[in-house]
Amino acid sequence: MGVKNLWDILESCKKTLPLHHLQNKRVCIDLSCWMVQLQSVNRSYCATKDKVYLRGLFHRVRALIALNCSVIFVTDGAVPAIKLSTYRRRLNALNEVTKDDIDRQNGTSLRRNMGSEFSCMIREAKALGTALGIPCLDGIEEAEAQCALLNSESLCDGCFSSDSDIFLFGAKTVYRDICLEKGGYVVCYEMKDIETKLGLGRCSLIALALLLGSDYSHGVRGFGPETACHVVRSIGDDAVLQRIKSEGLSFLKSLKSSKKNVQLPMSSDKENYSERFVKDMGHQQHSGQDNEALQVIDAYMKPKCHPADSDPVYRVLAVHTFQRNEFQKLCGQLFEWPPEKTDEYILPKIAERNLRRFTNLRSSSSQLGVAPPLHMMPVKCPISEVVKHRRVQGTDCFEVSWEEFDGLKSSIVPAYLVESACPEKIAEFEERRAQKKKDKKPKPRSKKSDDKPSVPDVDLKLQNLLLEIESDSNARRENSLQPTKCTSGRSNVVDLKLQNLLLEIESDSNARRDNSLQTTKCTSRRSNVVDLTISDTYPSDQYKNNNITKIPTEDFRSDPHTAAVAMDIVDLLSPSPELSTRYVSKCQGNSELVNVIDLCDSDMEISPEYAKKTRDLRLFLNSIKEDIS
Repeated sequence: MGVKNLWDILESCKKTLPLHHLQNKRVCIDLSCWMVQLQSVNRSYCATKDKVYLRGLFHRVRALIALNCSVIFVTDGAVPAIKLSTYRRRLNALNEVTKDDIDRQNGTSLRRNMGSEFSCMIREAKALGTALGIPCLDGIEEAEAQCALLNSESLCDGCFSSDSDIFLFGAKTVYRDICLEKGGYVVCYEMKDIETKLGLGRCSLIALALLLGSDYSHGVRGFGPETACHVVRSIGDDAVLQRIKSEGLSFLKSLKSSKKNVQLPMSSDKENYSERFVKDMGHQQHSGQDNEALQVIDAYMKPKCHPADSDPVYRVLAVHTFQRNEFQKLCGQLFEWPPEKTDEYILPKIAERNLRRFTNLRSSSSQLGVAPPLHMMPVKCPISEVVKHRRVQGTDCFEVSWEEFDGLKSSIVPAYLVESACPEKIAEFEERRAQKKKDKKPKPRSKKSDDKPSVPDVDLKLQNLLLEIESDSNARRENSLQPTKCTSGRSNVVDLKLQNLLLEIESDSNARRDNSLQTTKCTSRRSNVVDLTISDTYPSDQYKNNNITKIPTEDFRSDPHTAAVAMDIVDLLSPSPELSTRYVSKCQGNSELVNVIDLCDSDMEISPEYAKKTRDLRLFLNSIKEDIS
């Protein structure tokens, strides 16, 4: 479509730009070209029935809306008379040459068949665009010619078209293709790059169309892309069409035939060279002008379009609003989408577009020297607050909540957009996050453990036990005539209570050391020791009466078998002793020796053997109590 091989000639001028390049721009779209591209993806009946081409169109437009890119659909009008032969050839019509000659003579265009399948696809696309707030301009004849006119008059920033002859109509910036994958990109061609790199202007491109062939001409036999470009450049962009009008296409043919004998200059003085070349060729005269070449030149230079100052152009340049209810209804008919799915697709993009418009307003105000704070802006910021920081496909983004936008609560937008639109919202978000981190700091542990007895409780138990020992000693001294078994039994009970209390004190000391707590009695490492020496309670003469000998601490630790209950040392800060057997003193009475049960303690767990001994001990104590009572 367009000029034959022209895209190959312009390959060196192709640029691949990120989709973000279209931000805040206005573009015209040759709707027929887009529909042909989308239809060619899958021509099966299922794809046509499921409206795959419309879904593709919707996703393209949706991406442009998010970038605040104003879109104008442009459709084809009647088929130009000069294009009828090409049009019929594409439709596989018969007798195209005869009809083409008749139509060329009459100079009348052919009205398109509005009942064809392709025309129905165009109507569906227009309805979809209208619901999205995208205007549509129906061209008089060629859609690419109307797009080129709007672009040349600076009414739009670029044109989307795959027809290469759009440059011949005067377009300055053309986007040949668009891709939404991997962040999205567009393939762009600039007319200034074509002039700079290739030396081909608009007139030169029209001359190439005459030589290579296009929708309006069949071309000249024997001219390829390289030869045609060489011949056209040798004449110059300013003079090439004038020479063709005056001398016809035979002039270009003569240049081709003499290319081997005459070296074409590369200097800028091409017009002088052309005059010298014409003199060398003998000033060939032509009987008449080439009517076909003149028609092609006029068709490209003076296409039938809506003028820039016409009412149809004014209408499409106006702001058109998004019709939510109409769009939901249309998507339900075309795609069978429920309203919730439709909103999920389009509302975040429209909200992002509104945010970009707000960004442009703040930027324009700053350029004018007016930078009001966020709460004093004439337009309310679309963002309510920043919710969370996210990363989408390697890009920093923010999840933001919106200010009452058609029920849309939150969506994800690029971080750079939020920074440029409302940096105050980001500052508020950072403050909230810092406060949350501060509130989540771990609280210090309680200084007292609920499971272990406190130091005053231990002291009270010691005092009570010492009083009980003293009372028991006095009772034994007064009742010396009682049987030895009872006396020794009561003594063993007191000794056992003392032993259990010592174990309890050791366990409490280990727990306090693990929790790194300090108490009034534990102010330094291994400095406060409880000396449970019975000599502090009893008079010295009572030791002899009860056959109890005070044993030094060194002897008690080195020889536990000879130690007595009279004295024991407990370190509340030192680690618990290793698993060992603790011996209690023996008590004599009436030449009968009674052994005290050996107890085994463990800091970690109670062994089955220990539990069995405990049960036996309890039974034994109960039996003694019954005997005493």
